[in-house]
Amino acid sequence: MQKRGIVGKVALEVILVLCSLLFLYPLFLAINNSFKSFGEVMRDVIALPEKLMLDNYAYVWKFIDYPRLFTNNVVITVLGLAGIIFVSSIAAYKLARTKSRMSILIYMLCIMPMLIPFQSIMLSVVQLANTLNLSQSTVGLGLLYWGFGAPLAVFIYHGFVKGIPREIDESATIDGASGFRLYFSVIFPLLKSVTTTIIIIDVMWIWNDFLLPLLMVNSSPSTKTLTLAAYTFVGQYTSDWQYAMTAMVMAVLPSIIVFMFLQKYIVKGVVAGAVKG
Repeated sequence: MQKRGIVGKVALEVILVLCSLLFLYPLFLAINNSFKSFGEVMRDVIALPEKLMLDNYAYVWKFIDYPRLFTNNVVITVLGLAGIIFVSSIAAYKLARTKSRMSILIYMLCIMPMLIPFQSIMLSVVQLANTLNLSQSTVGLGLLYWGFGAPLAVFIYHGFVKGIPREIDESATIDGASGFRLYFSVIFPLLKSVTTTIIIIDVMWIWNDFLLPLLMVNSSPSTKTLTLAAYTFVGQYTSDWQYAMTAMVMAVLPSIIVFMFLQKYIVKGVVAGAVKG
């Protein structure tokens, strides 16, 4: 019986390793081809580069004005993330603490957008953004992410807040804290683990998003994002695939670094939320 258990664990680990390699293979191809010349890419995509073309990175850095686009990504990501956390955490706290049919209805309305594909509403979003003068602006794009990221964040926060004893609120109220002071001084610090989870998930999403920036900020070189910059090397009649792969690696590298350092908090936050909810 014990041998069967060991064999099962080994088999499971082998399967997980194979799945990991399968998911990492596209990233390997992108990195591999970013060090090739155009001729090498066209001859064999899978083969290792005959010579490391480090000039690809220097060329792409200068051609797309990497520092400017990196700044755009930071502004969009930070603004979108701050709004998602602020709005979603407060909404989830209020809905979790209010026991009524209306609060349940509002909660369902808040999380229902998770079931709506973005492609089905993107034209309406573009029209609304144009009406509100949010298009062709990194700040406007960051604000749009509030609405798209809030449903999932509310869902995660709501399950976590339900596990926080109401006695904490009552004790803080007796000590003179109420309203926003109660929330920011007492409740929000308790949401640290789940907030970290939401930060990681949304940073990976907003930083690497392609479709919404393509619709909103693609017309001006000064407002483009890093993922859009990789698209500039792909044309109708000819494509510089080596530069496209280089730009893509340079675009996703910061988010990969963030994920590598903070990935352990994803499991902690999700588990904590599941237990408390």
